[in-house]
Amino acid sequence: MRAMTRPKGSAPTTVDRSALSPPAWPDPTPVLLATEPDWAQTEAILSVYGLKHIKQADRNLQAMAGEPHERRQLAEIVPQLLEAVARTADPDQALNHWERLLASVARISMLDFLRSSPHMLNLLCVIFGNSDALAFTIIRDPTLVYWLDEEDILSKPPTRKSMETALRRKIGHLRTKELQLDVLRRFRRQAMLLIGVRDLLRLSTVPDTTAALSDLASLLIHVAYEIVDADLQRQYGVPMHKDRRGRWVTTGFTVIGMGKLGGHELNYSSDVDILYIYESHDGETRVPGSLQGSRPPGVGISSEEYFEILARELTKALAEPTREGYIFRVDLRLRAEGAVGQLARSLDGYAQYCFTRGQVWERLALLKAWPVAGSPEVGRSFLKRVKPFIFGRGSKPTRLVEALAVVDEVRAVKETIDRHMAERGHERRNVKLGVGGIREIEFFVQTVQVIAGRNIAGLVDRSTLGSLDRLVRYKLLSRAERDALAAAYLFLRDVEHKLQMVHDLQTHALPENGEELERCAIRVGYDAGDRATTIARFRADHQRHTDIVHRMFLSFFAEPKISLILKATLRAVSAKK
Repeated sequence: MRAMTRPKGSAPTTVDRSALSPPAWPDPTPVLLATEPDWAQTEAILSVYGLKHIKQADRNLQAMAGEPHERRQLAEIVPQLLEAVARTADPDQALNHWERLLASVARISMLDFLRSSPHMLNLLCVIFGNSDALAFTIIRDPTLVYWLDEEDILSKPPTRKSMETALRRKIGHLRTKELQLDVLRRFRRQAMLLIGVRDLLRLSTVPDTTAALSDLASLLIHVAYEIVDADLQRQYGVPMHKDRRGRWVTTGFTVIGMGKLGGHELNYSSDVDILYIYESHDGETRVPGSLQGSRPPGVGISSEEYFEILARELTKALAEPTREGYIFRVDLRLRAEGAVGQLARSLDGYAQYCFTRGQVWERLALLKAWPVAGSPEVGRSFLKRVKPFIFGRGSKPTRLVEALAVVDEVRAVKETIDRHMAERGHERRNVKLGVGGIREIEFFVQTVQVIAGRNIAGLVDRSTLGSLDRLVRYKLLSRAERDALAAAYLFLRDVEHKLQMVHDLQTHALPENGEELERCAIRVGYDAGDRATTIARFRADHQRHTDIVHRMFLSFFAEPKISLILKATLRAVSAKK
């Protein structure tokens, strides 16, 4: 297996326990080959490998062995297998997954392959002992074992271009909407497997992982939009409106990514926060080649109705689970008027909403807005329209009273979050919303950008780490403060990933159970060979990072700090002149 290297700002890497002296690893082959079963011997051997449920582990191994010839094949690789699972977060679960895999394949062929490919044996142990979700992806489709073994699959990071090329090739010959969407679902599983494995092996940094997840989501949303839109155009015609010269032109549509998707920093199990925006409220669907003629029966609806149907059908295509799973869960609550608003809105309609009823939290949220699917031109128009809403109109620097009004509203939102966390007992466990968590870093950088972004255009960056760098550039944050916040952000995001990759669930809370917390720490990269101190070291690092974040968050939301930021803004404006 490839050596693990620690990316900057991440948790410490796992110590390779294979370097331990031979007596530390007893010979496990008697468990499979002994003529007379010896339970005391079996228990003594398996317990050394970090297995806690010895009877179940023994049942796993006996089931994996199968016929006498297969048993001898397994015995050849079982020392390496047990050493590898011992270094994972959950050795017992790893054996459960090994039993499932060998029950679903031609056992002799798979065991032969693993004997000749020890790196793949190690890799599967890493997967099976750290992520149920990734393990079940392989068990569902064992051919992925051989795909992962292909040259350059793991060594090259997945890019938007490479993923799109592969996806277009898979759907190019298909014509029905349902078959095309199922390809997208299968493609997501395979891509998530690759991204997750690279993460577990420390072949990618936290920013690499979030970028790959964001590129995957953007690609799948865009291709799903193309599929759904083509299907609706066959039913209703092409949505069109008249331009300024009175000519009929196609009405563009865009999907705006918000939150972590818009910031290009998506999680493993994130919902995708999106807005649906179309170019013009006027117009209707028309049949190409018959633009001046009468519409056929059943064809011809308003643009407003067409794009509302498109938004509904695209959401369904993305989020509805089928036998192939789902593409991405969709969250539309950041749209205008939240859960009660229209699913899709025109450029003019969204701008009107912002300037008449938009709230401070929406200004912060729109800092991360970015077109991820559909028409790039409509996407750019949307960003241009909402910019004055985010930063305020005019060219005068923000006054203290304006800044404090923004701060007060953000503080009120954070206090509401804090109450909810306290009610659930998650104020210190939730790495996203708890005290010193990810949200405090995000609120900090976003609030500064809203206050100062009107006059310092270069201050704005969609990503959190990029925003911290820009605050340093304009002397609104010291390098030491940036480094501390960036290290905390990387640590917390890494923990968040390892929580979510286990079962592909949207969870952000550290386990209360000590055994589960130990497993989380090992997934993050703490030493599996010293489980007695793993939790203590992990808790100490978590406490240190969250204390720093919370202290800086509270410092910022004090009036003197706001005054200093505004003064720095004025200096930056004067320097430009």
